Amino acid sequence: MSSRADDASPGVAGLGAAAPAAGDLGTPAAPVPGVSGVPTFAATGLDLPAPDVLAPDALASDVRTPDALAPDAPAPDGHGPDGDRPDAGTPDAHTSASAPSIDHPAAPDALGTFGASVHDEFAHEWAKIVEGASYVPLPADEMRDYLRELTYRLSDSLDADPFRPHEARDVGEALVAAHFTGTGTLERTFGLIGEWWPRLRAHAFSQQRDPDDYLLRVIQIQGALAAGYAEALRTRTLAEQQAIHAAVLDARALTEQALHTSEARFRAVFEQSGLGIAIGDLDGVILDVNPALAQMFGVHQTELPGRRVREFMLADDPGHVWEWYEELARGEREHFSAEKRYVRADGEPLWTHLTVSLVRDSAGGPRYQVAMIEDVTDRHRLYTRLRHQAQHDPLTGLPNRALFFERLEAVFERAAGSVGRPSGADRVGLCYLDLDGFKVVNDSLGHDVGDQLLIAVARRLDAYVSRAGHLIARMGGDEFVVLVENSAGTGQVVALAEGILGALREPFRIRGHDLTVSASIGIVERPVAGTGPADTMRAADITLYWAKSEGRGRWTVFDTERNDREVARYTLSAEMPAALHHGEFDVDYQPLVSLADGSVLGVEALVRWRHPRQGLIGPDRFIGLAEETGLIVPLGMYVLERACREAQRWSGSAEALGAPAAAPFISVNLAERQCHEPGLVRQVERVLAETGLEPERLQFELTESQIMATDGGPLERLRELAAMGVRIAIDDFGTGYSNLAYLRRLPVCELKIAGSFVEGLRKPGDADPVDARIVASLVELAHALGLTVTAEGIETAAQAERLRAIGCDAGQGWYFSRPGPPDRIATLLDGVPRAG
Repeated sequence: MSSRADDASPGVAGLGAAAPAAGDLGTPAAPVPGVSGVPTFAATGLDLPAPDVLAPDALASDVRTPDALAPDAPAPDGHGPDGDRPDAGTPDAHTSASAPSIDHPAAPDALGTFGASVHDEFAHEWAKIVEGASYVPLPADEMRDYLRELTYRLSDSLDADPFRPHEARDVGEALVAAHFTGTGTLERTFGLIGEWWPRLRAHAFSQQRDPDDYLLRVIQIQGALAAGYAEALRTRTLAEQQAIHAAVLDARALTEQALHTSEARFRAVFEQSGLGIAIGDLDGVILDVNPALAQMFGVHQTELPGRRVREFMLADDPGHVWEWYEELARGEREHFSAEKRYVRADGEPLWTHLTVSLVRDSAGGPRYQVAMIEDVTDRHRLYTRLRHQAQHDPLTGLPNRALFFERLEAVFERAAGSVGRPSGADRVGLCYLDLDGFKVVNDSLGHDVGDQLLIAVARRLDAYVSRAGHLIARMGGDEFVVLVENSAGTGQVVALAEGILGALREPFRIRGHDLTVSASIGIVERPVAGTGPADTMRAADITLYWAKSEGRGRWTVFDTERNDREVARYTLSAEMPAALHHGEFDVDYQPLVSLADGSVLGVEALVRWRHPRQGLIGPDRFIGLAEETGLIVPLGMYVLERACREAQRWSGSAEALGAPAAAPFISVNLAERQCHEPGLVRQVERVLAETGLEPERLQFELTESQIMATDGGPLERLRELAAMGVRIAIDDFGTGYSNLAYLRRLPVCELKIAGSFVEGLRKPGDADPVDARIVASLVELAHALGLTVTAEGIETAAQAERLRAIGCDAGQGWYFSRPGPPDRIATLLDGVPRAG
């Protein structure tokens, strides 16, 4: 290493390591002329490409490498043919087409000895030290190219004659313009200059300049670079601060304008809104109201501010509305909505839909409350009118079924919600009434008169019932019901029912007619606990049916035991069709015995129901149900077929014994409903033909009341049957009403005296003389009409003997045989002694 290089190192203390020897760097390259046509940083005075337009193709247009010194192949010493840097405009196959470049002023020939590789190495190291200190919006290779251009600029400034340190100032400004402004960027750049420029001096100035002159130039270059850097940074900072300040002012102006616009918009909405708006503080003091709200209340807008919200409370306000209001005032609720009634200044009701919202301050604390009030008075009136129409009878104006059940359900709901009340404290009573014979009024006088009568009845009932504070409703047709809430017991409801009947006794004057009306009333009075609205109304309906079946103008109280019996009957009635289909009905037989010689004259067929759960059920429990439901027709035909088949079998046994005349007849009960069947005669003919039984061995039994109702078609059918040879008997004679003249016209051959008359003849020597005379009279009457007589219900020998003595022809009862299966009859016919 030469002595000049060693002498130069201390002169740049703190700027870098000592420069290498002159022979270490090789042959320096020639100066490179500038490249024009690239956008520059005009503000800095340095013709550098602007960082935001440094496209990759531009940055690669002037990359200075050892191979890019001339259009021809480089000389061994790194010079082109003319000894200078290659001209930027000269095509170079080894030069990128897009690298940025800087127009360099002419440099002394001494700098031509600097190799391009030295600048590249310096730019590379420069990029490394600033890359971590500054954020530059350039890729790494483009950043190195940019710094290489600045390197050439510093080199040209340092070597220029005359000396031009201001160009280093431009380099400092260029660093700032390219965003090389990170902490430590300038300090690291000075350190790099101190490390590298002594090495360059060893080549560039070893033979040309004094080292002290070089050191002075380096110091001035650093100072100029620092000054340009600081000035540019200060200028940019001031510009940014001015921009920020302007932005703040603009933002403030925009905010104030937006606030003003928002306030103006809110005020316009507040003043012009059709909804009433009120603003209040958290203490419930009204601060401001809009014109719509003042108009709703019928006051001037200035009269409401200052008043308290509590002043607008009403006694009928729902309790939850004020609970919600208190929660909102405490900040526990953001908003709530409810329907509320107010009172206008003129005393008229004001129905509103109220929505109250909480307004919080910037810290989130409760600040104000805003109430939005919509006038819904017209809508409420319409709703009230429609609700009244939906819940009231249009003809009478009384509450209808819907309102009645709503009130009845409310009674049970209140009782269910009662806490601590003794059991049975809540009671309810119903009077369910139906006008007697109202259909006759409609049919005879017309529906218009009927409607007017209903209106008059409704007014009279309402006037009487309303005095006691009870609800009366029309259920439909001519049915009304009275609801007694918290009844004091059955006596209170019975007294009410009697009062209703009394109120109806006075005739009604309708369209010139004096109409008298009575009613049947079903009464239910019970504790609310343990039952429900539907069960209570069902009980009232059942009781009304009982009252109507027992007569006109009366009341009947619900009886649980009677209801249970009715339910049981209904259950049996519902089960009968399936029972007949499944063969659950069976037929037992009881003999009719001659009182003269004890022979079996006939056999009565008695139907039984062998129920799968209830066991054996007698005919007294289901025959009436079968007649009511019409099932008696198929059931009667079923019994007839079974009985005729067995009777024919018994006839065969008698013939086998050589005594066909001893074969008994079969007696089957015939219901009134069956007599009205047009096909009765044909069905009987079919059964006789299928079983082979002779008509003379078949007897039909009808009760006294049934046979008296057989005028017309039924009577003709009985006569047809009698003409066929079928026997007709009157069962339970003496218990009903008989017309002897009509009796003579009937095709009857036998009377069966009811067992109730035979009961008085049980004890020997102690017979009831009245019963004895009645039986004797009946026997005498029957014989006078040419009829045979059979006494029913014989249970003792004394009865049998007394009846034989009176002249009765035959007897039937447990004394002779209990009802039993057909085989028992066969045994009797075979001559085997009867069972005791």
